[in-house]
Amino acid sequence: MSKLHTYTTTVTWSGNLGTGTSGYRSYERAHEVTAEGRPAIAGSSDPAFRGDPARWNPEQLLLASVSQCHMLWYLHFCAVEGVVVTSYLDRAEGTMAETATGGHFTEAVLRPRIEVAEAGMTGRALALHERAHRSCFIANSVNFPVRHEPTVSVRP
Repeated sequence: MSKLHTYTTTVTWSGNLGTGTSGYRSYERAHEVTAEGRPAIAGSSDPAFRGDPARWNPEQLLLASVSQCHMLWYLHFCAVEGVVVTSYLDRAEGTMAETATGGHFTEAVLRPRIEVAEAGMTGRALALHERAHRSCFIANSVNFPVRHEPTVSVRP
């Protein structure tokens, strides 16, 4: 039996400079992403599309979602399998192709750097990435490949 989960967010545009969208250059792409009980995320478009580089853009947030989901499943499976992770850092990278009709992501590459408590855990720590990938809600929802290039070291 499947369970349904519903999520709600609110996106509020704050970039009206007084004339609305009267022209392509007449408004800012500034907005806030909110959800009840959570801090706001300051958003904009990518600077390539006249966005504010100090704010998160949708492409970064999509990539962060893929990375977060993978990490959370991975840590879960490590805990269940007795792999003690002491550090996890992922420098993910996504590639988007801009086309005449819009654009799309062509791939995401996760590069998690994991530290484990003992040398005997490294093989299992590497193998659990595939299981986390198969379980990740976000990776299962996107229409582009998500690859993994993990490394595992032992806590000194």
